[in-house]
Amino acid sequence: MIKLPPIEKIPEAYTAIVDNRITLYDNYATVLSSNKEKEYLIKWENNLYYSNDNSTYWQGYPGYPVIAVLMLQNKLSYNKEIASFFKNINWNKLNKDNKRDYKKSLDDILSNIDNKKEIYDEIDKVFEELKNINIELTRKRI
Repeated sequence: MIKLPPIEKIPEAYTAIVDNRITLYDNYATVLSSNKEKEYLIKWENNLYYSNDNSTYWQGYPGYPVIAVLMLQNKLSYNKEIASFFKNINWNKLNKDNKRDYKKSLDDILSNIDNKKEIYDEIDKVFEELKNINIELTRKRI
């Protein structure tokens, strides 16, 4: 069992994918941050994952770069329709403005959306998958 991230990291992963900020290779990927100021390295070997993003490295839970890679590897669900609601979002700025209140950031994004329940249901579905995923995180570069 891995330590679970805040559920709001899932929409951040959607943004990374729909904004084409991920380059996937055979056993590693690079992910550009939402403000395009940082590039993260994600490496894997079987079910062992390494990432130098702050959440994964320092907090010990899969950050949005790892979640996005798991989606692209079909290890977590990825719904293109739901992801489209999260295009072109600078999460870095939004989370800073909301003093790292990730729930408020997500609520702000969805404040004018009619089908919020469908979006939250899909996020919940991915979160449940994340609870049961068979991966390990490491701070040692693979």
